[in-house]
Amino acid sequence: MNCLALIHSTFPIRAFRLAVVAACVMQGAGAQRRMVLIDQDGSGPGGSNQMAMMVLLQSPRAEVLGITMVTGNAWQEEETEHTLRMLELIGRSDVPVARGAVYPLVRTEEETRLNTPLVGQVDWLGAWGQGPMTLGDTTAGVVSAKAAARHAPDVVPPMPEGAPHTKAIDEDAVHFLIRQVHAHPHEVTIYAAGPLTNIALAIRIDPTFAELTKGIVIMGGSLNPQTDDPEFAESPRHEFNFWFDPEAAHIVLRAHWPRIDVTTVDVSIKAPFTQAMLDEISKSQQPAARYIAAWSQDRYYLWDELAACAWLDPSIITKERQVYMDVDVSHGPSYGNTLTWADAMRPATDVQKVHAQLDVDLGKFTREFVELMSAPTQESGRRPGN
Repeated sequence: MNCLALIHSTFPIRAFRLAVVAACVMQGAGAQRRMVLIDQDGSGPGGSNQMAMMVLLQSPRAEVLGITMVTGNAWQEEETEHTLRMLELIGRSDVPVARGAVYPLVRTEEETRLNTPLVGQVDWLGAWGQGPMTLGDTTAGVVSAKAAARHAPDVVPPMPEGAPHTKAIDEDAVHFLIRQVHAHPHEVTIYAAGPLTNIALAIRIDPTFAELTKGIVIMGGSLNPQTDDPEFAESPRHEFNFWFDPEAAHIVLRAHWPRIDVTTVDVSIKAPFTQAMLDEISKSQQPAARYIAAWSQDRYYLWDELAACAWLDPSIITKERQVYMDVDVSHGPSYGNTLTWADAMRPATDVQKVHAQLDVDLGKFTREFVELMSAPTQESGRRPGN
């Protein structure tokens, strides 16, 4: 029985399972790892963005060449600090972190708010606040939580987990991505779990960038999620990462990648972060588990974690559709919505086919995620000189 099979066997003794995970970590240190560059909107502390990066950092099958930050769920500067601190707390400060785009390519906060009365409110505005500002946000001089969440791009609010001692590298995210891909042609997968601004800029600066990778994994897009959640039931083609920077997503989806895997809203909402998962992870005293126990208290969907785990183990995904995918950049009511076509209906433009994930083996995903988050810190697999 191989290492992975042992982990997912039905052995009832937790101590044995964790021992197997530790053995797998040691085994993986000497094995060939799959190289990956993480591009993330790393809001924190804890939460989906940080835990998704930890999936790849904790896996003995992944060699994380670096992390690039992009504004999305929070401003890039704040995200960078939370990510640096997470790396310190889990013992992975060897991984370089590069600052990336602060603003979307075209969409602006002002335009978005001015359009709200015409196109309707958006439930999540990311770095721009918890939701649309309305007249009810201030009453008798009292600022609501929604309004209070907004701050300037260069402001880093007090960090409950403590400020980092390490610093981001001097090189910007876009040139770091390009340099790493050229250093390892056709070997590196791009894992993009935030708005796609950095990736689009890399494509525009270096037209060979996409083709020189091994492919891209994107958390984004929405086809027709089956849910009672009003955020998606009433707007089935809306998804935050594509919506926040539609022009960037448009550029990235039309580039000639060797392969494009898209973890959609449709599959993500089938993978919630449950109290039982947190309780199981919290039993471990390893650094990653302690970080999650302390800071990942939200119960929501495991968007980015699923994308990361599915790249490590594609068998987690049980259903997909191969469709041509793009994003609406018309600046009308559907600005930022996901567009898809079957072969017979595709437009004559240079749209690309993606593997759109639709269903998940939830039990298998849950086991793999919990085991990775409970495991010992993964030793660096970075090659000398990288």
